[in-house]
Amino acid sequence: MRDDAQDRFVTLPGGTRVCYRIDGDPGDPPALLLAGLGEDLTMWSERFVSALVATGFQVIRMDNRDCGRSTYAITPPPSTLRQLLARPRPDAYTLADMAADAAQLIEHLGRGPAHLIGRSMGGMIAQTVAARYPALTRSLTSLYSTTGDPKVGQAAASTIALIAAPPPRNRVQAVRAHLRMTAHLAGAGFPIDEVEEADHAVQTWDRTAGDVAAGTARQVQAIQASGDRTAEITRITAPTLVINGDRDPIVAPSGGTATAAAIPHARHVVIPGMGHHLPDALALLVADHVVGHLERASVCPS
Repeated sequence: MRDDAQDRFVTLPGGTRVCYRIDGDPGDPPALLLAGLGEDLTMWSERFVSALVATGFQVIRMDNRDCGRSTYAITPPPSTLRQLLARPRPDAYTLADMAADAAQLIEHLGRGPAHLIGRSMGGMIAQTVAARYPALTRSLTSLYSTTGDPKVGQAAASTIALIAAPPPRNRVQAVRAHLRMTAHLAGAGFPIDEVEEADHAVQTWDRTAGDVAAGTARQVQAIQASGDRTAEITRITAPTLVINGDRDPIVAPSGGTATAAAIPHARHVVIPGMGHHLPDALALLVADHVVGHLERASVCPS
């Protein structure tokens, strides 16, 4: 069910209009959730959000640029050939630009430093915020993400084939495409709930304010334009937790290993049977790890 009444908007100094939601007590430490490629803020499991709120954190979720109800870029998307060859257009934005959006939202809300929790592409954005804006970062949690090093974290051929399929043109096609992709990504240990996932797909389709295929292509391009970020993330000083599964077909587990190795003193958790998805069936298990990390980071000296 849509609940756009919760949506709030701000036009950031960089010009991006960002849609976001806030759950929890304004007096609690803030946790900013950054979603993955083509995902809007509703794709975070409500069970996961509720677990953070119940344990004393205020949860802020945002639509990344080119997704949901946030700004869609006016630049043309990269062609399929450019994406396959990893040759971004000269006018591509980068993960650093997306990280600046997140940092400016934290500053706008006056809630820093914040706990950063990012999944997949959102993990890359969160890593970049932590590296470039240490004063705004209380802790970092990187979920099934990677460093940009082309030698690690690469997608399986079967996943690339699904990504390359024609984009949906209506709500029914969007639901079918989402079910097909999440079933592929979820991992053998945590199969999807089709009713739950169909509802997520409908919410995302109904909330989308622009051309979702073009927006996702520009986000892919942002990842490619950012290259190998290993040297940058070695500068992260915030307490860091890296979580990934051992059955991830789009960001191979080597991406999580490389992320944990690059960030000083990072803690690395590998969840057996987990793929590249956070359904309700997995939400509380992941939330337990994340809450423990946030609580430890909250009592660490800045």
